[in-house]
Amino acid sequence: MKTKPTVKSSSPSPALTRRQFFRRTAKGLTATALFASLPKGWRGSVYASDAPETSTMKFGIIALTDCSPIVIAHEKGFFKKHGINSVVAKGANWAAIRDSLSTGDNQGTHMLIGMPIASTMGLLGSPKKPMIIPWLLNRNGQAITLKADWKSKIQGDPKAIQPFLAEAKKKGEPLTFAMTFPPGTHAMWMRYYLGAGGVNPDKDISLITIPPPQMVSNMKIGKMDGFCVGEPWNARAIADKIGFTSVTTQDMWKDHPEKACAFTAEFAERNPKSVKACLKALHEASVWLDSMENRPEQCEIVSRPTYINCPKEIILGRLQGKLDYGDGRTMQDEFYMHFSRRNCNYPQAAYCKWWLTQFRRWGMVTGAPDYEGVAKQVMRPDIYLEAMKEIGVTSRGEDNSAWTMFDGVKFDPAGDLEAYAKGFAVNSLKG
Repeated sequence: MKTKPTVKSSSPSPALTRRQFFRRTAKGLTATALFASLPKGWRGSVYASDAPETSTMKFGIIALTDCSPIVIAHEKGFFKKHGINSVVAKGANWAAIRDSLSTGDNQGTHMLIGMPIASTMGLLGSPKKPMIIPWLLNRNGQAITLKADWKSKIQGDPKAIQPFLAEAKKKGEPLTFAMTFPPGTHAMWMRYYLGAGGVNPDKDISLITIPPPQMVSNMKIGKMDGFCVGEPWNARAIADKIGFTSVTTQDMWKDHPEKACAFTAEFAERNPKSVKACLKALHEASVWLDSMENRPEQCEIVSRPTYINCPKEIILGRLQGKLDYGDGRTMQDEFYMHFSRRNCNYPQAAYCKWWLTQFRRWGMVTGAPDYEGVAKQVMRPDIYLEAMKEIGVTSRGEDNSAWTMFDGVKFDPAGDLEAYAKGFAVNSLKG
């Protein structure tokens, strides 16, 4: 009886392991042919990786409550969860923070929105270094503090400063106000506030730069009449009985954007997975922060000397919306600082355009800036949306809505931006 010849199949057995398959088929095959023959799910998985290109990243912060997303992402392990070994370094001032990012000492940084814009354009002493904003850290939570001597004489109306301005001019001793960095948020809030009161910050008063943690001590020694800074330093001025809050910045612009997490354009281009990993971690930290039951723990963490170095009780009140202006006015603030809700983190081009109108208004640029081009270069919703899609967050999007500031002036990001910038009675326009 003849036996049938055994026929060996050329296809691998279903039980064949991937390693055996590689060993048997690699002989005589080029790498291209080998990978072309792989099942779809295997292709590239041996060599490609979803891990961050740069796994150890240093983040700069300034001692302000709105550094919290970076600190919490670090302390709660959200950075580590997404493959980033994080280091958080407190900077002495905003210029130091900017320079550390520019040189590559820091890879990501807590920043005032105007800083990446100014650095990209090379404005106001900033070395020209393209930077991007793929993430907005928070909304609200800043204020304008005036010295205690003006309590009951000035509340929320900056026009009430005029008599004190006239008196100071007679004496030849100009009033002095402080902000934290010339193109930053605090500078724009202070300038807008004074301008709404008929005061030109470039001609009528002395406008100086002071790092946030030094605001209270400088007011205490009589160096300034008012300042704009983030929390907790406005609340600290009230606790120390040296000042009161005239307006919060959310009084000026309800639910306004505030700080950003910025990267150099060069780093983001070379390390796209690292940047996306950071955004994913910041999202988790921000959601955690917006659970009100977590805010006492937030304050316990960020109040430490390595971060803000301020009593946690002073930080907590305004984070809970308990707003005491320090002059008898109190309220439950609807627009207290938040970190994730209401489409907080989307890097809206509209916000960059508003900043550029203020740069134009105050003579920080000569002639009309490239409103559309700079906004497209700096604000990077494409990176933001890609990172969020990968973790299933799809409810965020562009918002081109107009808004109205506390002086009744409306800004429409789809309108005539140059006309808006030139339309203010108080200005320092150039060109």
